[in-house]
Amino acid sequence: MLRVYNTLSRSKEIFEPVTPGKVGIYLCGPTVYKPSHIGHMVGPVIFDAVKRYLVYSGYDVTMVINVTDVDDKLIVESKDRGIKMADLASEMTADYLNNLRAMGVESVDHFPKATENMDEIVKLTKTLVEKGYAYESNGDVYFEVAKCEDYGKLSGRSLENMHGEGGGTANLKRSNADFALWKAAKPDEPSWPSPWGPGRPGWHIECSAMSRRLLGETFDIHCGGLDLIFPHHENEIAQSESCHRKPMAKYWMHNGLMQASDETGKLGGRQTRTIEGNIESQEEGKISKSKGSDAFSDMLKKFQPETIRFFLLSTHYRRPIDFSDERIEQVGTGLETFYRFFKRYKRVAGESFYDLPVPETRTAGNFEPGNDELLQNVAKHRNTFLDSMDDDFNTGSATASLFELVRRLNKFVDDEKLEEISNKANKLSSLRQGAATFRELGVVLGLFVKPQDEKSTGNDALVDNLIKLFIELRSDSRKNKDFATADKIRDSLSKLGITLEDRPGKTEWSIQ
Repeated sequence: MLRVYNTLSRSKEIFEPVTPGKVGIYLCGPTVYKPSHIGHMVGPVIFDAVKRYLVYSGYDVTMVINVTDVDDKLIVESKDRGIKMADLASEMTADYLNNLRAMGVESVDHFPKATENMDEIVKLTKTLVEKGYAYESNGDVYFEVAKCEDYGKLSGRSLENMHGEGGGTANLKRSNADFALWKAAKPDEPSWPSPWGPGRPGWHIECSAMSRRLLGETFDIHCGGLDLIFPHHENEIAQSESCHRKPMAKYWMHNGLMQASDETGKLGGRQTRTIEGNIESQEEGKISKSKGSDAFSDMLKKFQPETIRFFLLSTHYRRPIDFSDERIEQVGTGLETFYRFFKRYKRVAGESFYDLPVPETRTAGNFEPGNDELLQNVAKHRNTFLDSMDDDFNTGSATASLFELVRRLNKFVDDEKLEEISNKANKLSSLRQGAATFRELGVVLGLFVKPQDEKSTGNDALVDNLIKLFIELRSDSRKNKDFATADKIRDSLSKLGITLEDRPGKTEWSIQ
């Protein structure tokens, strides 16, 4: 039975969608004023895996990620670059979407933009004014927080502790805690018509309007980074629920923040080792555009997308993620365990691991292990994986199950000497089912969907030839019974991160 941690209730709850069999998910996306960084990939990768698992579990899921393409930051950046705000937003949106595609985030159904939903935004703002929850002041429109009786229920903050935007707008508001729904246009700023004069929307009203249009007045899962609980999600609740008099979302899910690891020093914020849910300490170490993090497109030049995806999923989503190149490299080393098995499977079975069929649903992936010891173990690891995902989408525990499963499959190949024995049809059938189950579970997380592109450089051929030369020297040493030299070659290559694997009639090498 699937359970989800709900930030609103601060507890795990049995997952029961608003409409049986259907699920609506809304994830707050980026403000597109600069190239996206790895922090922008955390939520999409995590909740792409969440959607994949829900679909695998039999639900019909609609997933929405919004794009904020009008904002103060966009206006400032466009002026600094001397280009139109719309052109800047278009350029940065393309960068964001390209990065999502590279990361295998393919399950998103809608990417609504604020500028394409102005009618809906104005309509919602107008309704709030008419119902007495908002007021106009000199062309601006503000939500009156004091009118919302349960304001603060998501963040746990009291009204007395609230502080508003302040600055030049403070004298226009009835209370500092009130927040803008509509901002009057300043000279030379982009604007749209409204009953209160030309202007543009506030940040929070955009998500309330777009989620309502695409998912309805009440939907299932609203998600985003832990830093969005206040003020963004708190204000969304106030707007939507004051307007509709019903819950905006049934479950509120918040992922931990990407933080600079102390292994590489700061990436724009001091290191903070924190537990899940600790907003303040995670905020201090958060990676963000304003804190000088690298463009994600540059990271993709250094690491395989699948390595980064596995890195993001190897921790429970509510915990902070410590980032460093060293940590991603460690994940890459661990992934070689899987890639070596895929090659081994092809040698033994004569077919590509990536050609194995993938069950579309959990039920379709069930199989009867009978008295087959291997398949009994495979079934056990599959159940452990599913139990982990059923427990608040614990991808960290689920990925650990994949390591256990591949170790068991490798042991089976070794014990049965499947790389040596030619008459092995009955054993191959068990291995094939085990490998197919492994692929099934990997694909649920968006992993091992297709072979990774080899990142080639001008030195690849030279490296390959040099290592083959060492392999030949080692082979000659062994033929001459000079085992000390043979062992030294193997051990020296191992220290450099290169593994030699002796096969019948040949020796293969791989990077650890």
